[in-house]
Amino acid sequence: MISSNLLQISKLFARCGMHRAYCTDPTRIEKTVNTVTLLGRVGADPQRRGNDAHPVVMFSVATHSNYKYDSGDWMQKTDWHRVVVFKPGLRDAVMSYLKKGQRTMITGKITYGEITDQEGKQRGTTSIIADDVIFLQN
Repeated sequence: MISSNLLQISKLFARCGMHRAYCTDPTRIEKTVNTVTLLGRVGADPQRRGNDAHPVVMFSVATHSNYKYDSGDWMQKTDWHRVVVFKPGLRDAVMSYLKKGQRTMITGKITYGEITDQEGKQRGTTSIIADDVIFLQN
């Protein structure tokens, strides 16, 4: 009886039960959404990074939120976002037309990773991988 139950459980796992990342049954794959839209100002001129085989363009975008205290005073909180562009045509357009201080709207997805800094310490990073960049006039 126990071995029969274990066999059934193992069949469930094999059919994607708890390990959906390795699922081969398309009827069992879940839909997920990872979409980010930013509207803000470019912090510095875009920079070309990487190498000829794997070029990438990076720039920062500032967004802000306004808060009102009970006293009536207003505060503005600024958040900085690292934007990464891999798409070849978009990369070239960003390098040609996007400048520091310009308003822009970016749509893409958020990614998380780790890098090793100059002192050898691991630190987490967050980036927006751009699918589209809209250049707005100031």
